[in-house]
Amino acid sequence: MTAEVRQSRRSDVRDNRARILAAARAAFAQEGLDVPIREIARRAQVGPATVYRHFPTKESLLTAAFGEGMTLCSQIVDEGRADPDPWHGFRETIFRLMEMRALGRSFSHAFVSRLPASVGLAADRDRALRGMRELLSKAKEAGDLRADIVLEDVVLTMTANEGIRAESPALRAAAARRFAALMIQSFQAHPGVSPLPPAVRLPLR
Repeated sequence: MTAEVRQSRRSDVRDNRARILAAARAAFAQEGLDVPIREIARRAQVGPATVYRHFPTKESLLTAAFGEGMTLCSQIVDEGRADPDPWHGFRETIFRLMEMRALGRSFSHAFVSRLPASVGLAADRDRALRGMRELLSKAKEAGDLRADIVLEDVVLTMTANEGIRAESPALRAAAARRFAALMIQSFQAHPGVSPLPPAVRLPLR
């Protein structure tokens, strides 16, 4: 086999894997964890056997499709907890998580909460939630975060952020930053009047 043919086949394998992962992310997010492998294969324009060659189980496909995003979420929360200024750490964590989700690099808390324990993402999910609770507690102790804010308020904010629709990823990210600024001011124990990021023109329907 010539080097050119080998290179072409490796390229085809990489392309198939990328299409499968993209199709899996969309299918799982839209239809839930019960979506059949054959539907993912159809969306990726490959046969089910090709999916199974890359990912022998649905759990391995889930981990590959969402592992990077879940790990990054955990890292963002960990960096927020390590910030010597709890309020700054909390604020930056919210900004980064909401921008990440607006760009499609993450997925809903409701989706993650349904992951079976056999999927490696569950450990990162639990770590991120524990870290966020600690971050909330630190910001409250510092007197910067309202005492009545709970983890579910953060989840609600993230869920609302998923509804942002814009014409491009850059505009979605910009809209997410403005929405994050609005929510952060509402979380603050003694809110001041801080300039908001620029408004973004969004479709009205």
